[in-house]
Amino acid sequence: MSKILISVTNSKNDTDRATVGFVVANASVASEQETVIFLSIEGARLAVKGYADDIHEEGFKPLGELIASFVEAGGIIWVCSPCFKKRGLDENNLIPGAVIVGGAKAVEFLSQGTASMTY
Repeated sequence: MSKILISVTNSKNDTDRATVGFVVANASVASEQETVIFLSIEGARLAVKGYADDIHEEGFKPLGELIASFVEAGGIIWVCSPCFKKRGLDENNLIPGAVIVGGAKAVEFLSQGTASMTY
């Protein structure tokens, strides 16, 4: 099993990138790879319950469904702590499966030879 980190830095500011990041993440976890999504910058907003519910890029499943499928399949969602706090988001309103972490957690995961992609 390989390790994959997919960094999603976008949300409603670029719904195409946010959606494709989760499409690739779902493909990765379905291929039995240890897959982590790291939500940072504007992507941190995707960790808030209900935020992604109205994002639906043509040609793809709705983003809320993609996120739920990813978690149900065993994918891991890490949320950049400083990015989350900078945006004044509420830690008590996280989507299921999301965990707030510091950048050191992502660096540690990457240092193990983890492949990464950014959207």
